[in-house]
Parts: sequence; structure tokens; C-alpha cells
Amino acid sequence: MGIFERYLTLWVALCIVVGVALGHVLPGFFGAVAAAEVAKVNLPIAVLIWLMIVPMLLKIDFGSLGEVRKHWRGVGVTFFINWAVKPFSMALLGPFFIGHLFAPLLPAGQISSYIAGLILLAAAPCTAMVFVWSNLCEGEPHYTLSQVALNDVIMVFLFAPLVGLLLGVASISVPWGTLLLSVLLYIVVPVIVAQLWRKVLLRNGTAGFDRVMRTLQPLSLFALLATLVLLFGFQGEQIVRQPLVIAMLAVPILVQVYLNAGLAYWLSRRFGVAWCVAAPAALIGASNFFELAVAAAISLFGLNSGAALATVVGVLVEVPVMLSVVRIVKATRDWYEAGAARAPTALEARQ
Repeated sequence: MGIFERYLTLWVALCIVVGVALGHVLPGFFGAVAAAEVAKVNLPIAVLIWLMIVPMLLKIDFGSLGEVRKHWRGVGVTFFINWAVKPFSMALLGPFFIGHLFAPLLPAGQISSYIAGLILLAAAPCTAMVFVWSNLCEGEPHYTLSQVALNDVIMVFLFAPLVGLLLGVASISVPWGTLLLSVLLYIVVPVIVAQLWRKVLLRNGTAGFDRVMRTLQPLSLFALLATLVLLFGFQGEQIVRQPLVIAMLAVPILVQVYLNAGLAYWLSRRFGVAWCVAAPAALIGASNFFELAVAAAISLFGLNSGAALATVVGVLVEVPVMLSVVRIVKATRDWYEAGAARAPTALEARQ
């Protein structure tokens, strides 16, 4: 384990501080970087995400992708968490924390908008960043890719009606440009590039391939840290100006992340899912597709709305919180595998 991996928590904390400080000192620079977007997809962030996920996608052998059928229990658990638990749990947590517990401390006119933003965030399961979390916890890459692809397909059909149901809106304006461009930039193109590159590298033997992978690993983590600086830099002024509001909005997001991750992890253990699938299942079940959520909030409620701010808070907490989940699942691997080994098989359950 290199110095980046060994002290990742320290680097993350430093990047948060540096990002907030630079965002406050250099708002013009970060405003210009934030404005470099197409259909609400930030292009500098997209480049950094490429640097993060392409090394992970290089590890995937598409010839073995059919093996994901062995992990159908893990797929089922994550599907259940993403679409039957996550959005509806936030529809309860948001009103409890923002509409009731913290209501006296928040601007009354924005409370319903804050709650709407939190629901938008919960209704969009994560895509590209999951590759990073899965790689950090040594997750099964074929399962991760298959689950991300499944979520992308489902979002096309379920995002609008689900959000409409939970927000009580007859029809919503889905930011299709953001959704489709994000899938193209973060999934389709990187997968194609990685597979072509993989074929070229393997022509020279596995030794050359392994050497390139070792070289790319620090670059991937550096891109993760640079992404963190940018994300916190974009909102540096907001954090300094209204830290209490941001802290209160973060509470239901944090509760839901750990609730959904814990539930996915426990269900996976209960059904005897292999740890290499259960770990990314917990992470996929807890994380969010924040680009889509932010774009939908701006489209529905406006750039300066409480809903937009709530989804941005989701962006701010995503990386440090998901890294904490990575640490938890890795620290509990022995406990998990001891319990999963005793879980009944499908044949035993029928007998």
C-alpha cells in the first residue's frame, strides 16, 4: 500500500480545507471552472472522473462479464435499496429533520424547497464514482459495472415518475441532456476507451499490463483528491456564508447514507452474498448521482433555490462520507465473512 492509500483520510481532510479556503479566496477562478459545463455536466470534473475510473475499467475483462450471474443476490439487494428504500426513506427523513427538528433554525420560506432537493438527491443512484469506491474496497468489478449499467437504464424510466410521486408534482422536467450526457461521458466512452486500451496493453503480455496499472494507480487517487478540492472550492463562499444551514442539510443525507449502506450490507450478509460483492453493494446503495440531482433541482426550482443548495450539499459530503463507508466495510470483512459463511444456500432454504 502506497503513501496515498495509507494516509488517504488525511489527504481528504486537507483537500476539504484547501478547497474551502481557495474557494473563498479565489471565487472568480472557481466560478470560471464551474461555468465550464455542458447540460449541467462540469467538464473539468468529467476529466478528473475519467482519470479516476479508466484505471479501474482496465481491470474488467468483458469476456468474463457473464460471471455476474453468480452474484444475482447482490444485484437484487442493491436494486431493492436503490429503488424501494432510498427515495422513500428520504421522504421521511427530510421532513423529520428539515421540516420539524431543524425548522426553527432555517428560513421558513425555503424549508419545502430544501426537502424537495433532498428527495431529488435520493432518487438518483450513483453511477461513475461507484467504480472508485468499489476499487478502494477491492469489490468485484464485473458486478459493479453491471449494477451501474442497470441503474442507468432504470433511471431513464423511473426517475421522473418516482420524483413526481414523492414531490406531489403532476409532471416534472427531467434534464434529459444531463442524464444522457453523464451516462455517455462517465460510462459508455470510458468503457470503450478502457477496453481498447486493455487489448493494446495485453498484446505485450501481462507484465507490461501490470506495470501500467501500477503507474496509473497513484494518478487515479490524485484525481480523486483534485476532484474534492474543486467540489469544495465551488461552494467555498456558500460554506463560509451559511455553514449552519449546510450542516443541517447534511444531517439527513448522512443518516440515509449509513442507513442504506448498513441495510444493503446486512441483507447481503443475510443472503450469503460474497464480501467482494457486498462491499460495493453497500456503497452503490448509499451513494448518489449528484450531477442529475443538481440539474433537476435547478430545472424545477431555480439556481438560487433551497432545493439546489440541498443537492449541492450532497455533492460536498459524497466523497468523505463514502470513504468512511469504504473503511467500515473493509474493517468488518472478517465479521461479514463469518456470518455469510453460515447463511443458508438456496437449496437449504427450500428444504
